[in-house]
Amino acid sequence: MSPERVAVIGVGVVGACVGWNLARRGAHVVLVDAGKPGEGVSNWSFSWVNASNKTVSRGYFDLNVAGMAAHRELAGVLGADSWWHPTGHLRWADEAAAEAKLLETAELLGRWRYRVEACTGAEVRRRFEPAVSVPDAARVLFYPDEGWVHGRRLVGRLVEEAVAAGAEVRAGTAVRDIRTGAGGGVRAVVLGDGSAVDVDVVVNAAGPDASHVAGLVGRDLPMRREPGAVARVDCAEVPVRRAMHTPHIEIRPDGDASVVLHSREVDALIDAEEGARDPDEFGRLLHAVAQRVVPELAGGRLAETRVVNRPIPVDGFPSVGALPAVPGYYEAVTHSGITLGPVIGRLLAAEIHGGSGDALLAGFRPERFSR
Repeated sequence: MSPERVAVIGVGVVGACVGWNLARRGAHVVLVDAGKPGEGVSNWSFSWVNASNKTVSRGYFDLNVAGMAAHRELAGVLGADSWWHPTGHLRWADEAAAEAKLLETAELLGRWRYRVEACTGAEVRRRFEPAVSVPDAARVLFYPDEGWVHGRRLVGRLVEEAVAAGAEVRAGTAVRDIRTGAGGGVRAVVLGDGSAVDVDVVVNAAGPDASHVAGLVGRDLPMRREPGAVARVDCAEVPVRRAMHTPHIEIRPDGDASVVLHSREVDALIDAEEGARDPDEFGRLLHAVAQRVVPELAGGRLAETRVVNRPIPVDGFPSVGALPAVPGYYEAVTHSGITLGPVIGRLLAAEIHGGSGDALLAGFRPERFSR
């Protein structure tokens, strides 16, 4: 039997997927977001759907593979529209040690039956990306089953479908408090305007604010602080067709008129110089580096840059499921929310609906931080 009312706090891709799945199951869902649904980290992410970068443990890899499959299933239900782009992913390095590491990972992925193709730079320009400047003899890996997602558009579709199934949206208001009853179970959420919404269940999908929301029920959820800079460049004609990790910058299309840029090397400058630069300075740096890989981007216009904090629990892994100490409180907090949102949404909704926890989530339960 579905709970009568569920508050999902945070309406990025993860929260929207949880809410949509619960609404489809008959729960009365209240979607609460301090800003606008889909306008936070989900809109300012590289949004790369993958498992090739998730080999730190087999359990985490398997969860991400399931996330990729869940995207394909979701596209079959919602329609791909303009949010789902399963165009594959390219990756290469320009230093021997980095290249060796990429090839070692590709070998491991092959043993795990994850599809990867090796090609040369010349083949990349001929088969995939004619506008990309990559040495002819460079060793490039192509992951055909990966892709990218337009996070804001996906959230919009999920919220629209959830509302059609009876969900409410409370946007532009933060959660001030979570009330619990005599037995410690969740009873209501108090919003920024002082109004209270009676609920049986709260799902903490608040992304970078998840630690604060957890604190409202006396929960210590340790999070990393890892800010990242993402820039959008407007183009008269988008010169790339798929997501790619080049030696110093990540580039992907962002629809028909812009590209998204991100770089771990630029991210490393943020903490050291926070307050000394505005986001547009990071954007200009990203744009300059990107032009070395895709010269046509020189004609593009830097539209906007945003620095956001990634929602990463302190050990780097998701925190998903119930917290036994607080009946009715669940977490859905993770990095790579774009990849994992659809599978977390499905599994957590089933768990809230009365099912047992899925084995895919066994290593990622919230109580591991309570030991």
